[in-house]
Amino acid sequence: MSKQRMLHTMLRVGDMQRSIDFYTQVIGMRVLRKFDQPKENYRLTFLGFGEESDTCVLELTYNYGKSEYEMGNAYGHIAISVDDCYAACADIKAKGGKVIFEATPLLGSNETIAFVVDPDGYQIELVQRPQS
Repeated sequence: MSKQRMLHTMLRVGDMQRSIDFYTQVIGMRVLRKFDQPKENYRLTFLGFGEESDTCVLELTYNYGKSEYEMGNAYGHIAISVDDCYAACADIKAKGGKVIFEATPLLGSNETIAFVVDPDGYQIELVQRPQS
């Protein structure tokens, strides 16, 4: 039986470099690989905290000539694990990122969460879980 796992989440972005800058400089990911298909009118950038072979990554897709998208009402957010939600929010704000829901203990849970938004309006949940 093959080993199944999540590979990536894809987000369409209006400005590839702006999004790369946000996810690398503000969130702390690194660019893993880029793929450009000019004949097909799109460009991909894969980012993550680790190698694609080890973890789920983020795929940014830029469709040539398309600078914005409607969010719709089905998409929710991506979630990223952090060691300290309060410190992560402070760091993101210091780097020019926008925190839309400050770090708060999640009622009925032992987690602390916060929400930030990327340059295209996608929400990112930061989740701090107790050390095990």
